[in-house]
Amino acid sequence: MLAPFLIMLREGLEAALIVGIIASYLRQTGRREWLPAIWVGVFLAVALSLFAGAAIQLLASGFPQKTQELFEAMIGLIAVAVLTGMVFWMRRAARSIKAELHAGIDEALSHRGSAGTWALIGMVFLAVAREGLESVFFLLAIFQQSRDGAAPIGALLGVLVAVGAGWGLYAGALKLDLRRFFRWTGIFILLVAAGLLSGSVKALHEAGLWNGLQDRVYDLSRVLPETGPLGTVLSGLLGYREAPTLGEALVWAAFLAVTLILFLRPHSGALPARPQTAGRK
Repeated sequence: MLAPFLIMLREGLEAALIVGIIASYLRQTGRREWLPAIWVGVFLAVALSLFAGAAIQLLASGFPQKTQELFEAMIGLIAVAVLTGMVFWMRRAARSIKAELHAGIDEALSHRGSAGTWALIGMVFLAVAREGLESVFFLLAIFQQSRDGAAPIGALLGVLVAVGAGWGLYAGALKLDLRRFFRWTGIFILLVAAGLLSGSVKALHEAGLWNGLQDRVYDLSRVLPETGPLGTVLSGLLGYREAPTLGEALVWAAFLAVTLILFLRPHSGALPARPQTAGRK
């Protein structure tokens, strides 16, 4: 429940921030009449994400067992790639996203008549649809690998909290250190991605496509089972496996060794902070 909650909280908050930046800019520049176009783009993006998730799930339900294992592995690998790309994209783009969105809004509304409306709808649609489709792959991968009945509840709670937080940020009622929030949730998401990657290796073995490095590293199924309370938490947070094979452990460790070093390193070319003088505004 915790992993889908935090992932959907981050994804939902990213989408809410984008929508909030666009809405605030329209309000500040005296173009409130364009606000309904934002909601059209949001609803179209949500509808596309729900349709894509349902279609993928329906397609997978008709597969034979080994094909389902292969499908689970592919969804997991896609989710890992998208999760990792999203974390590093936000790390790189967070400092310039507001200016880029403002420039995009001005460009969209430079078109006359209905062309401007559709350009703005398309801009919002693409931004929110990206987050929505990312979420579809995350949730499918997590649901397939965890088999936890509470996972959908966690995802729904994450979306609801993200919507509330997004509205609070837009209205000025909530203050949040976004840089620190995205940094810590980025670390958490990389841990989740490592667990999904390890699970994908297991699914590839069950599909008959990967049979190497199958020696057990350890077996804690009697001491700390994945189905127990603590095992469930560790599985969601750290990708814990009660009896991982050597291949699963190696890809988990290698993935984290590379991604965490790259994610936590200082931004290249970052300028030193300018000293502030007391009393200056």
